Amino acid sequence: MVHVGDKLPSVTTKRIGAGGMEEVSTDDLFKGKVVLFSVPGAFTPTCSMKHLPGFVANAEAFKAKGVDRIVCLAVNDAFVMKAWGDQNHVEGKVEMLPDGNATFTKAIGLEMDGSGFGLGTRSQRFALVIEDGIVKDVQVEKPGAFEVSSAEFMLGRV
Repeated sequence: MVHVGDKLPSVTTKRIGAGGMEEVSTDDLFKGKVVLFSVPGAFTPTCSMKHLPGFVANAEAFKAKGVDRIVCLAVNDAFVMKAWGDQNHVEGKVEMLPDGNATFTKAIGLEMDGSGFGLGTRSQRFALVIEDGIVKDVQVEKPGAFEVSSAEFMLGRV
């Protein structure tokens, strides 16, 4: 599992941008001060009702604390992440990072087996504070919990 002081792995994934499908590198995404939070799945109950909306609502508060970018990660494809972001009005507030094959999630050791729920490999619910690709804070939720990765909690960690 990823720890404070670790350099994040370099992974390239695909997302939908203004011009359609584009590649995005974690090296570029995690420059500056970044809060990355991950959810088990787009459109799932806690993720849709609390986790993503909390970061959208608090985007300005994070920027006031010097955060350059807020990134939402899920083991979902680019089309699902785009639709979920659009539905939650994330534009200019939270960047959506699809990890469809769980490549990044596995590389940092925070995958989970959701096959008992019909979900396959997913990401654990977590949040990181990153500065120029180096992990400064790691908060991983206990199974079924939603506390230490919330926007409100993470505001106190940046």
